[in-house]
Amino acid sequence: MKKFLPLLLLLVSSVFIFSCKDDDDDNYVQVDVDYPAVYDFRNISFTNNPSLGWVYSQSFTRPMLDQDYVVIFRQSGTDNGNPVWQQIPKTLYLNEGELDYDFDFTKNDFAIYAGGTYNLATTPQYINNQTFRVVLVPAVFGKNANLEDLHKMSYEEIIRKYNIDDSKIGTL
Repeated sequence: MKKFLPLLLLLVSSVFIFSCKDDDDDNYVQVDVDYPAVYDFRNISFTNNPSLGWVYSQSFTRPMLDQDYVVIFRQSGTDNGNPVWQQIPKTLYLNEGELDYDFDFTKNDFAIYAGGTYNLATTPQYINNQTFRVVLVPAVFGKNANLEDLHKMSYEEIIRKYNIDDSKIGTL
């Protein structure tokens, strides 16, 4: 009986040890999201909104999480048939003056703006038939990154760093 009691005590205590729940898992919520992902927007023409200026906006099919990132690139040309992506915000210095592309986003949508120091309607090639590439990056992939880091990276660097499959360009 003396040998049986320690074994019984060990068995009972091991049941409690292995049945305990790790509270760290309670902080994570499984969310069905559409990213990391890449979306192309072709033949985009800005509309002139009296209060916002030249703008294009789009809603996401599903809301992002509050802490996630959106990075937007404008196709500025091609090189041997390959698109050249220019991250916005970006200022172009033209003969007519300065033209600025900028954007903002919420968890539900994004907007791209074109503004400048001159009447943008005089340069329709910069506000009509534009191509943009929108990259959605979950914050969990950027544990050691911040928005400033993302704004310094090229399209290729972001795709590589966050292991985003850009062979499957999506549409919203």
